[in-house]
Amino acid sequence: MQFTTGYEEKIFNEAAYFVAVRGKGANRIRTECTSFNEAKACGSNHSDKRTMIYAVNELGSAAHICNV
Repeated sequence: MQFTTGYEEKIFNEAAYFVAVRGKGANRIRTECTSFNEAKACGSNHSDKRTMIYAVNELGSAAHICNV
């Protein structure tokens, strides 16, 4: 895993859960996942690299990790 910033790496390492997000506005679909691999699998069903994966720590801080 290659991180763009130290913040992304910190939140990833502290993650309580991960979120896979697709769409925008009222059409947004948000799926909470217990692991990074689960979130990636959720997004890979679409194979268009438009599912955003976020790591979320216990304090609710989030960081965009990648698109799948």
